[in-house]
Amino acid sequence: MNSPTFPTDFEGRKPDEADAAKALPCPCCGGGSTAALYHVPSIPVHSCVLLNSAEEARAFPRRDLQLAFCDSCGFLFNQIFDEAVMSYSGDFEESQHFSDTFSAFAKELAREIAQACSAHGKHVLEIGCGKGEFLRELCRISGATGLGIDPGYRTDAGRDEEDDRVQFITDFYKPSGQFDADIILCRHTLEHIASVQKFVRSIREGIGSRTDPWVVFETPDAKRVLAEGAFWDIYYEHCSYFSPGAHARLFRAEGFDVTDLRLRYGDQYIVQYARPIATGPSRPRLDLEDDLAEMQGLAKSFPSRVRIVQDEWRERVRSASAEGKRIVVWGGGSKGVSFLTTLGLDTEISAVVDVNPYKQGKFMPGAGHRVIAPSALVAEPPDLVIVMNPIYRAEIAKTLNALGLKPEISAVG
Repeated sequence: MNSPTFPTDFEGRKPDEADAAKALPCPCCGGGSTAALYHVPSIPVHSCVLLNSAEEARAFPRRDLQLAFCDSCGFLFNQIFDEAVMSYSGDFEESQHFSDTFSAFAKELAREIAQACSAHGKHVLEIGCGKGEFLRELCRISGATGLGIDPGYRTDAGRDEEDDRVQFITDFYKPSGQFDADIILCRHTLEHIASVQKFVRSIREGIGSRTDPWVVFETPDAKRVLAEGAFWDIYYEHCSYFSPGAHARLFRAEGFDVTDLRLRYGDQYIVQYARPIATGPSRPRLDLEDDLAEMQGLAKSFPSRVRIVQDEWRERVRSASAEGKRIVVWGGGSKGVSFLTTLGLDTEISAVVDVNPYKQGKFMPGAGHRVIAPSALVAEPPDLVIVMNPIYRAEIAKTLNALGLKPEISAVG
């Protein structure tokens, strides 16, 4: 997940006490046909912040989350999201690039974008660049120049490579005048923005009369979340949730032609290519766009299905703990925080593991568990490892095997 980049111009409206009980206009299409379908009480307002003690982590600010569904466009959003509690800075650690699985995917995606957008010699603007790994890779392989903007960007010894072609601004993205970029890239940022329609509109306005720039967005797929009852993928920072169709409908309505729409990374991520058009909304023509009826059905059945998934995981963990098994969660990011805090797990979990060295030694917001390196498991071997993303299962099994450990491995999803 990249750090979000939204200026004060795109702040969500501060909720009032009655919001949870009434329909609010959809922030994606403006429609009024919205209804609440999922509520989570008292969850941490941030999941990727680095905290120095268990006490600090357990005392971290919390808010309720109330997920609502728009029947008109298939968009999901937290209707009681309070932007005032959001505070992004260099204390955040969202990078997944320390995983060989993710790093290979990122390099493949960078090559794909470089080829699809003919990036050689062009200028790339990345809104929400995180720690800059992807932008550096894209510019390195394509010969492009780049500018990355992110309030959570920081330079770290051992992670950053000097590259004169790439510059970074540690700040929020603020629209001002026309873009000079040929490629506008925004990965895992749109889901953090409350006023998504205004945000996408600002990008279209920033392009102006040009129709040649490429606009490439990558966003988690909410249809999979609904289909799987994947409560671990619902957390406070994510105030906006898109299906492929909702994603494309937003961009088409705001003056873009969506030229390609696909699911990547085990069908977890939406990758969308678009170009600005001179007049009016464009018409849908891609297979993945036709999902509104499916989303309506999934939204209707989600409340009952997600309760079943939660009950099954809670019972499984507590039963294993009662049997004296040592249980660890593998994944010290947002999924892990949501899994632990939504289920109310505490002493049942012996440790949280993450390969990112910048997370190790820090503590999980809300839950208070300390994040450890995989090698630390040798001293206290686990009996059950719960993997927070099934795409990493093979990589994790290989790591455990290299450490001489043979626990049961079970992945969510």
